[in-house]
Amino acid sequence: MKLYISPGACSLSPHIVIRELGLDIGVEAVNLGTKVTASGADFRAINPKGYVPALVLDDGSLLTEGAVIVQYLADSKPEAGLLAKPGTLERYRTQEWLNFVAAEVHKGFSPLFRKDCPAEWQAVVRATLNTRFQLIDAHLADNAYVMGERFTVVDAYLFTVLGWARFTNLDLTGYPNITAYLARVGERPAVQAALAAEKAAR
Repeated sequence: MKLYISPGACSLSPHIVIRELGLDIGVEAVNLGTKVTASGADFRAINPKGYVPALVLDDGSLLTEGAVIVQYLADSKPEAGLLAKPGTLERYRTQEWLNFVAAEVHKGFSPLFRKDCPAEWQAVVRATLNTRFQLIDAHLADNAYVMGERFTVVDAYLFTVLGWARFTNLDLTGYPNITAYLARVGERPAVQAALAAEKAAR
């Protein structure tokens, strides 16, 4: 298998999961501006959607969308406990959080990365994101990780997107539980390894 990433993008989430699981999966960077991979391939020929993450499976088939990829990876090594067993309520709770992060936080940041986004709309986006941060901060008041005391795939995703706050001038200091959470997740060896690898790939 091979995971296609772009440093700083949401593909950091499955990259972290790969390292948490200790999977022997290749990782290749993509220039999202030129759509060319580090090895010189046309990324659109690999993933017609043109964005990361993209996971090419051993049989050559393609899997896209970060929230789906992290579940697929976790299911490849269920004993690691990064995702609850199928059919359990905890599994659905995890998927509930993955969907929330994808739809309400990840996509919430998107307009702030657009140079053509009007200041008036940016103010609305920031206000909306802050309501999401309030909910997350309250949840983390009683939980070391999103699903409780155990790191799961949701944490890889939430850590990734909350990290964009520093690139979009969103101040998280008013959210002490989020701040502590980011520090806690950031100290994990797998997270540090993924961040170091992506820094080297820039």
